[in-house]
Parts: sequence; structure tokens; C-alpha cells
Amino acid sequence: MPTVSAASLGSSGTVPSTFAMAANASGEATQDLYYLEFRARTAESYGHTFAMFGKRDAQGRILTREVAGLHPASTSDIPYVLGHLIPVPSETGPSDGDLDDQYMTANYRINLTKTEYDDVVGYIRELQASSPVWHAVLYNCSAFVGDIAQYMGLRTPNSLLFPQTYIETLREMNT
Repeated sequence: MPTVSAASLGSSGTVPSTFAMAANASGEATQDLYYLEFRARTAESYGHTFAMFGKRDAQGRILTREVAGLHPASTSDIPYVLGHLIPVPSETGPSDGDLDDQYMTANYRINLTKTEYDDVVGYIRELQASSPVWHAVLYNCSAFVGDIAQYMGLRTPNSLLFPQTYIETLREMNT
């Protein structure tokens, strides 16, 4: 995937699409539009960091969304507590609350072309298939998201920051 440089970022903190919204004679967009959004949300503990990606319309509204995030593979509190001491099995899909915008505390959206989108989603699928474990310090949800951001050529903050601060700092470091 092409590296995203700070100089190429728009003032809103989104990466401009590499095509210029090519329009046909009727003025309608001729290509699909895609995005990847790094997000933080509230949780019973210190929060959660994850990536959401899919299609969007020309106004930036989300049309489709899929979530990739790292969290203990259980709804029980026991693996979460143990994960502060030892690595525990993880899941890399959505967790409860990821799709509810009311819980979002920070976000950083990057607009992508179809080629860029396919490339980064391929990387996300590989990362998910690697079956990483979750550990609160050694490899947490922010570290997982950081791997995606680094693959995209972005600079990343320390993964021990709380999720909201992590996403805000990720955005600041790359705009």
C-alpha cells in the first residue's frame, strides 16, 4: 500500500482519496469510495480501540461497516482479568458496543481508493488469521490497531495509552 505522509493529509485529518472523485457527465461519482476508521469507545474498564472499514458515499456517510479489533475470546470477566497477568486467547472481530456510535470517544478516518482498501483489508485478514493472544500490556487492542496503522505507513503512539488518548494521539501524529 502506498505510504500515507503527513503532508498528504487534509485539514480534517482524513487522507484525501488518490483519485479526484472522477465524475461522469451527470456529475455522479464513477468509482466506489472506501474508508478505514480507527476508533475508541467506552467500556466497563478503560475503553476499547478498534478499526472499522467499508464503503462510504461522496458525502462521507458510512454505507457499510466491518470491525476488526482485539479482545479476550469470552464474554466472561475471567479471561480479561487473567489477561493482565498472562496472554489469553483472543478474538479479532467486533465486540459488544463497537457498532454503537453513542459509545465512541474518538475516531480518525482515512479515505481510501478501492486498490488501497483491498490491500489494507487483505492485511487485516492476515492479522486476524494469525490468532494473536490478548494481554493488557504486551499486546492489547491498541497494539493490534497500531499494527494496521503502521502497515498503512502511519506513525503510531505507545499502545499503553488509554484508547481515547491513543486514537487522538494517532490522529495528531499523522495530521
